[in-house]
Amino acid sequence: MATNSGRGNPIATSDGPKVENQAPPVSGDVKAAIQETPTSGATGTHAAGQDAGAASLEGTGKVKSAKELEKERKKAEKLAKFQQKQAASKAAAPAKESNKAKEKKAKAEEEALAPYVEATPVGEKKQLRPLDDPHYKAYNPIAVESAWYEWWEKEGFFKPEFTETGDVKPNGAFTVVIPPPNCTGSLHMGHALGNSLEDILTRWQRMHGKTTLFLPGCDHAGIATQSVVEKMLWRRKQQTRHDLGREKFLDLVWDWKNEYHDKINNAERKMGISVDWSREAFTMDKNLSAAVAENFVRLHEEGIIYRANRLVNWDCTLMTALSNLEVDQEDLKGRTLLDVPGYDKKVEFGVIVHFKYPLEGSDETIEVATTRIETMLGDTGIAVNPKDPRYTHLVGKFAVHPFIEGRRLPIVADDYVDVEFGTGAVKLTPGHDPNDFNLGKAHNLEFINIFTDDGLFNENGGPYAGQRRFDVRYKIQEDLKAKGLYVDKKDNPMKVPRSERSKDIIEPIMKPQWWMAMRSLADEAVKSVDNGEIKIKPESADKSFHRWMENIQDWCISRQLWWGHQCPVWYAHVEGEQEDQSNNDRWFSGRTQEEAQAKANKALAGKSFTLERDPDVLDTWFSSALWPFSTLGWPNADAEDFKKLYPTSILETGWDILFFWVARMIMLGKKLTGEVPFREVYCHSLIRDSDGRKMSKSLGNVIDPLDVISGIKLDDLHAKLLTGNLASTEVKKATAYQKKAFPQGIPECGADALRMCLAAYTTGGGDINFDVSVMHMYRRFANKMYQATKYVIGKIETVPDFVPAKTATLQGNESLSELWILSKMNAATKAVNEALEEREFMKAANKVYEYIYANLCDVYIENSKGLIQDGTKEQAESALQTLYTALEAGLLLIHPFMPFVTEELWQRLPRRPEDKTRSVMLAQYPVHRPELDQPAAEKAYELVLHSSGGIRSLTSENAIKEDAQVYIQAYDADSHKIITEQVGSIRSLAGKGIGNITVISPEDARPAGCIAYPIGASATVFLLIKGRVDLDEAIKSAAKKLEKKRGEVEKQRKLVTDPGYIEKVAVATQEADKKTLSDKEIEAKGFEDTIEQLKQLSLE
Repeated sequence: MATNSGRGNPIATSDGPKVENQAPPVSGDVKAAIQETPTSGATGTHAAGQDAGAASLEGTGKVKSAKELEKERKKAEKLAKFQQKQAASKAAAPAKESNKAKEKKAKAEEEALAPYVEATPVGEKKQLRPLDDPHYKAYNPIAVESAWYEWWEKEGFFKPEFTETGDVKPNGAFTVVIPPPNCTGSLHMGHALGNSLEDILTRWQRMHGKTTLFLPGCDHAGIATQSVVEKMLWRRKQQTRHDLGREKFLDLVWDWKNEYHDKINNAERKMGISVDWSREAFTMDKNLSAAVAENFVRLHEEGIIYRANRLVNWDCTLMTALSNLEVDQEDLKGRTLLDVPGYDKKVEFGVIVHFKYPLEGSDETIEVATTRIETMLGDTGIAVNPKDPRYTHLVGKFAVHPFIEGRRLPIVADDYVDVEFGTGAVKLTPGHDPNDFNLGKAHNLEFINIFTDDGLFNENGGPYAGQRRFDVRYKIQEDLKAKGLYVDKKDNPMKVPRSERSKDIIEPIMKPQWWMAMRSLADEAVKSVDNGEIKIKPESADKSFHRWMENIQDWCISRQLWWGHQCPVWYAHVEGEQEDQSNNDRWFSGRTQEEAQAKANKALAGKSFTLERDPDVLDTWFSSALWPFSTLGWPNADAEDFKKLYPTSILETGWDILFFWVARMIMLGKKLTGEVPFREVYCHSLIRDSDGRKMSKSLGNVIDPLDVISGIKLDDLHAKLLTGNLASTEVKKATAYQKKAFPQGIPECGADALRMCLAAYTTGGGDINFDVSVMHMYRRFANKMYQATKYVIGKIETVPDFVPAKTATLQGNESLSELWILSKMNAATKAVNEALEEREFMKAANKVYEYIYANLCDVYIENSKGLIQDGTKEQAESALQTLYTALEAGLLLIHPFMPFVTEELWQRLPRRPEDKTRSVMLAQYPVHRPELDQPAAEKAYELVLHSSGGIRSLTSENAIKEDAQVYIQAYDADSHKIITEQVGSIRSLAGKGIGNITVISPEDARPAGCIAYPIGASATVFLLIKGRVDLDEAIKSAAKKLEKKRGEVEKQRKLVTDPGYIEKVAVATQEADKKTLSDKEIEAKGFEDTIEQLKQLSLE
């Protein structure tokens, strides 16, 4: 007879059941129709989640009459029979199925269904099958989600709707461009999250009567796509792109792009996102490519884009320059062996090698140290601090390179050198180190490049020319030892730069590249945020934006790739003049070659020259930065979409590309259009696996949204690992994770459940630990809503002349329960609209969930049964009208979250008179109406709910399933009146097995032999248990559960008070964990009070 684990109030001090702001978790089997759930109370929830009261009982010493004694004797006999029956049940097979068995049976029936075949012609309005069709008896996402999307698209519902004059509708415009996914493979859960949130906002705004455009598209993703295709080419044919040549390789990439582009679009359709496919864009479309050229030429003519020979992050595998943001820094604590592409053995990092340079014309040496010993072949000087007495006599002299004949290294003095660090003497490699680069310029040192593009030593490597850089790392140490110049090697904590794509070790190399000056652009972007033109949410993202912009550096925009937008600039080879690829004056940009030729003719008048186009391509983010306006027609300022729908309303994206993409869109939007590209930025959380790890293909924890929507077997999950570019070791590791995380595969959940779950996960801060089992609960929620609608339709069909009221207004004859549900509906409407306005997606999802699940399904539907079946004609009509209104509002409220099931159900409901709306997505979204607020009715009906909840809790905890004798004592006149008038509703909501419910007055003595459940200061529910429950066994059971609960409390308390936890865990998570601790403490107190009550009863 322990307290229910879901309870939230301490015994004897209870304020009664409370409907929390956050919807309760879905529990139990909700596949059966709501009104037919045998293991629940009539409201469809298991034991109400409130504690039995501990009030001391009056009249315990009362002498019982013969009649009372006879009554107790009969109850004892009945109890004995009941116990015998229970014992027999345990010995034999159960007469009734448990919830678990029923769920298993339902699943078996579901699997036994023949594959669903849609009969509706593609693009036509769905032909609704009867609800007794095997595929429609219970919620079946494959059947429910079939056919609707093609109809929506064909009917043009996704297109922006303008007025007859072609203007934006009076309610305004809402435009959002999809963050274009890379055409490198399938969509992942991050895409599904973003798409869901964007579509929720779009559908919500469309239903509010705005001109809406959700614009789809795909990104060519230069380095990512080329890298994937190159890996595939090597894995399948052992060929490189150079083996094919540029033209054939690009043909192969286009084939790849087309294949995966189609897969991506299919997945987005499956997700139900309401994008206007007629406006779909691809970053290498002709019009978008023209916008890229326009941008380059304009900025080049202004000098913002310029040519310079600088150190770049060079990827020797991909053979291209990378920006700092495309480089990962791997922290090492000391000596570590790392895998490097192209090397069979791991390579040593995390050490610092000390060695000596001999001085010219002397036996003296100077000791230096380096973490990259192989780069000493590019050394052209040595720096010391001018105040370091150890080396002042050496300044101006030369060291001699031990391996490069004739190379002299001047020893220079510079305050930059730290006297206390290392030996106080620093070897300088200006051509391969950013710090040395500056010192090399300051002291006019020679800049020598020692590497080829693919990571071999070139001719400047002397005897090591043609050898691989990390092979030389080991060889050169041995050679130093042979010359007596090697000193030692020590562990050295350091960061190792790795290419984000190829995982190769980045090599700083001098290369002439195209750069963009960023400082002035960044200042304007920051102003736009600071003056409110753009709002960035959450606050943490806003802070990150400002931090990045303060430390911005010029952007290297050229890449040595083949896939992408070729730089629209030509180099002039001038006859008789020395070649210099870093000379800005030799480069001429143009939207066409003819334009570049005209510029060159003017600048090089009288000279003989030929033009050659730069073979390099532009960084992917250079074109993506134009996305919000190039997709709307820019640079054509007269394009209709650009004039009417720009700036866009919101940019929803992951915070991890806030600088990569968002900041650059703001900078170029302001520069090129004079306006911000969007009014708001919302950065969603990153999705991790259920263990909190970053999703990675090599870990096997990447979840394909289509696998969640349609379900997938474990073997098929394993098979998908073999279709990518994973190494065999990675496949093995990924397979092991999948076996652990998805032992039964991933169950089919449908797009609606996935969307709803992702919205409910979104808090605006912290990462999301995605758990498929949690998401599957939202499929059960969809079934709850589905069965509720079936029930309502069934009731409507029993009234042949039923017609919904023209408008959802109060008629004046509503019952208390009707006023309550309409008030709850109104409150939910207000809360959901406000939450979406503030981008509080979790709050919005939970509010509408709570309304449909807890208010409509679990309470009002149950209460309406009595009114419809047993009430007067007027009461039944009113209850049915209210039932229709409450359900209609629920479907409209949740439509942006769950579009398919709401369309399916809404189409099955009768329309209100004069309502010609063709689709739920075009219906008016509910708005708050003050006249529906009924605080007095809500308060009164809460007393009814608390009373029924108390009865459910007591009967469940005491295993009394029939002929329960209940007393309710009200402590004030108002409460007594409400309970007396609503005793029928209380009985309806309290569940089966209720015998008598007796309402007693405040002055009456408390009934004997009862356990109590207080409802705040208003009333107390009593359940007669003496003679029906073995009190000693109940006390022992409660004591065991109390001990277990105390252990849980202590474990949770240790968690939330641990200093490391407080420092590392997000605030939102900490608050949730504190709430868990509070709940467990309350539950423990409930067990303590239960035991006290049982002890008191045993003394009677």
